[in-house]
Amino acid sequence: MTSRTTGIRAYPREPRWSPVLTVVPYVLLAVLAGFRIFDGRPPAGVLRIDLALCALAAAWILWMFTLHPRWTGRPRMMALFFTGLVLVMGALVLRDASFGIFALVGYPYAFVLLPWPGRLAGVAAVAVLAGTAQAAGIPRSSALGLTATGLIIAVNVLAMCGLAWSDQSSSEQSEQRRQALEELAAANRKLEATLADNEGLHAQLLARARETGVRDERRRMAREIHDTLAQGLTGIVTQLQAAEHAESDPVARARHIAAAKGLARESLSEARRSVDALRPEPLETARLSGALADVAGRWSELNGVRVEVTTTGTALPLAPETELTLLRTAQEALANIAKHARAGRVGVTLSYLGEQVALDVRDDGTGFDPARLDLEPAETRNGGFGLVAMRQRIEALNGTLQIESEPGAGTGVSACVPVAPTEVPA
Repeated sequence: MTSRTTGIRAYPREPRWSPVLTVVPYVLLAVLAGFRIFDGRPPAGVLRIDLALCALAAAWILWMFTLHPRWTGRPRMMALFFTGLVLVMGALVLRDASFGIFALVGYPYAFVLLPWPGRLAGVAAVAVLAGTAQAAGIPRSSALGLTATGLIIAVNVLAMCGLAWSDQSSSEQSEQRRQALEELAAANRKLEATLADNEGLHAQLLARARETGVRDERRRMAREIHDTLAQGLTGIVTQLQAAEHAESDPVARARHIAAAKGLARESLSEARRSVDALRPEPLETARLSGALADVAGRWSELNGVRVEVTTTGTALPLAPETELTLLRTAQEALANIAKHARAGRVGVTLSYLGEQVALDVRDDGTGFDPARLDLEPAETRNGGFGLVAMRQRIEALNGTLQIESEPGAGTGVSACVPVAPTEVPA
């Protein structure tokens, strides 16, 4: 690991026994050396050798470990240090069993400085020295003494090697848990980043959904205003103009004024229904064919043009969107006929064609050139916004709208939609 104070690599493992490694060895050597000096039993020559070995051990630890902490990060250097230390310890233990206490210092050095599996060999070597010191009082002249000495050494080796093995297993499990926690933390960070991205995307989707909803609602209101208020106001203006030209005929003038009032009431009612997104009044009281007949009858009364309404095929239940679209298409077609066609006869045909339903509105009016619809701006086309809204309504149900006309030959508007509409994005 890296030292917290110097920023250098101090020990391969956590220095849980750092005081034992840096202080205790010198204290033990000093105590044991003093004990040998004041004991008075060893001869002077033996004492000098013992003290020299103690000084050698202290110098070895001081130079190889204390003064060069960077070397602790070098496995080969630490293997050399530990081997030299074990040799010195062995020499001391063989000279006097009391130095077995100093041999115990080899355990923390082995646990902290030696990597696995070299740590196991180091612990075994120290255990042999400790067992040898413990069995020093047993006579080895007999087989029983040798056996007892071997058992003591074996117990020390097995116990300490088992402890080393257990410590290694615990360290591996701790490392695995640490790595798992790091991976979990990394996964959590990625998840948080993903959630943040998702929140941003969700906010964008909501903003786009709101924009789309506002845009669709504006389009709906534009179509409804055109199909209700615009057509109604056009009819009112037409009836009032007719009333002005009929000043000499009180009866006709009263009829036109009454028709204008009726159109105003109907337009106001339809405007309220459009704001509330309700179905048109004709569809509230009748099926589509009856609603077309009602609309055509009122249009005929206002404009004095005969309208024939025909239904062919087997009537099928239609979705409300389909009925509303076909009814608005018929209203727009009739409104365009009243404004532009100067027709004498109009035909409205509703055809059930199995999986499709078709609406045809034809007149014998002046007609026009359909090619000009694609060349002129929408606001100046024959029919203005009405044809655009009509096509949008039909195509929104995955249907088709065709307009056939030529100057002097009348006009035909044909809308065909599925019985079960499939809405497509606007």
